[in-house]
Amino acid sequence: MDAQKTPLSQFDYDLPPELIAQTPFEPRDHSRLMIVDRETGEWQHKQFFEMVDELRKGDVLVVNQTKVFRARLQAQTEAGILVEVFLLRDCKEYWQALFRPGRKVKEGDHLIFSKATLEAKVLLKHQDGVVDIQFDVPSLSILAYADHYGEVPVPPYIHTQPDAHQYQTVYAKDIGSVAAPTAGFHFTPELLEVIRSKGVEIVPVTLHVGIGTFRPIQTEFIEDHVMHAEWVEVTSDSAKAITQAKEEKRRIIAVGTTSLRTLEGVAKLFDGTLPSEGFSGDINLYIRPGFHFEIVNRLITNFHLPKSSLLVLVSAFAGREHILAAYKEAIHQGYRFFSFGDAMFIARKGENH
Repeated sequence: MDAQKTPLSQFDYDLPPELIAQTPFEPRDHSRLMIVDRETGEWQHKQFFEMVDELRKGDVLVVNQTKVFRARLQAQTEAGILVEVFLLRDCKEYWQALFRPGRKVKEGDHLIFSKATLEAKVLLKHQDGVVDIQFDVPSLSILAYADHYGEVPVPPYIHTQPDAHQYQTVYAKDIGSVAAPTAGFHFTPELLEVIRSKGVEIVPVTLHVGIGTFRPIQTEFIEDHVMHAEWVEVTSDSAKAITQAKEEKRRIIAVGTTSLRTLEGVAKLFDGTLPSEGFSGDINLYIRPGFHFEIVNRLITNFHLPKSSLLVLVSAFAGREHILAAYKEAIHQGYRFFSFGDAMFIARKGENH
């Protein structure tokens, strides 16, 4: 059985620590851009604002308009144990969160958030480390509290707290993410306007980034990794625009792996299509090599962590050998990696699929 599985070690690479970007590039659209051909693996080096030259009238650019909230909070138990509470998602009747340190908090414990009159009860500790907690106030009050007292939930490899606007796309709208859809960081309002003026249709979707996106793969084989569900929305207008573009054989370009997973995840629920009435709800699509892409044929993305589900995803989209060769070249050229790093445009010579 294991002989037929794919070792996670095949999705590893060595990255010099100095190439991990600690701050966003300014201006955003002057970051570097590597263009990689899905078929041949050939690459080109450009700057991101030159992305407009790669687009043409009729293209559909799909962006994830989720908005990050300040998800890291500080609390203590009734016994006085200090705990970092990393909110993951609002499940209406309760919230899911990660605790640090998690082992010192037990089911039934009460948490006291000292900067305001806010309390929560620990309902359930899951085996994967996720904890269900119930606050004593409505969800909107939790978000308001977090916005006032919380910290921006940047990844651990970023060593300083950025300003809130730095860890947000310029088109962020729907509050609900605990990590940013970072491929969108490279766009500025001015660049988006130039893209629109070229006749490119910019279509929004929403995926509230949660643990499913950023949790590392910890299994020996990639097939054994289990994704966590994340909430998505594709409105009726967006679904119809994308479906029409597909029928007319126009190019559908996902900005980021979250936009791609939103479209492919919904399509998987509806026999390879997007329902004209739109969709909102959970998806937990795990894309790995061998996956058949129904909607997206081009992808704008950042450079991802070794042994991550995102690196597995882009390998499924363009081929593992092509991607790892491109990463090796990016390291050689001194590209900046991860959330605040440079971008990759995975394209394809020829017209469409």
